[in-house]
Amino acid sequence: MKRTDYISWDEYFMGIALFSAQRSKDSNTQVGACIVSDENKILSVGYNGMPTGCNDDEMPWERDGENKLQTKYPFVCHAELNAILNSSTGSVKNSRIYVSLFPCNECAKAIIQSGIKEVIFMDDKYFESEEVIASKRMFDMAGIKYTKYSRTSRIVEISL
Repeated sequence: MKRTDYISWDEYFMGIALFSAQRSKDSNTQVGACIVSDENKILSVGYNGMPTGCNDDEMPWERDGENKLQTKYPFVCHAELNAILNSSTGSVKNSRIYVSLFPCNECAKAIIQSGIKEVIFMDDKYFESEEVIASKRMFDMAGIKYTKYSRTSRIVEISL
């Protein structure tokens, strides 16, 4: 008899996104992403961090500074963009992306341009920000589905 208490695909892929987020060296926000084909094959993963070749020990990780160049914001690559760029297949068209935090407007543009068709997100803590409002507006216009992740209940069959 086969096991029936296994995790769902959504649990699995969101788990991969959350695990990937643990690679981030950002002390405030760790974000992970996992891009998946319509055949439930992982195409790529990413997390928020400095660009390849930029020594993250020499880069700012602060949220505030005297000017923007003293903060992480002009430098950090977001998890979604890293996952898109990390794809070894070269194409993520018609895929879905699992992210631990709702994408900003810049990542939304990359998601749309890359052909990703669905965003499954865990947290939407910046839902009132202009960046996230812009993301949702673009997703709606482009026909990109976005769904808040909720852990599905497991169905356990009992045989006598």
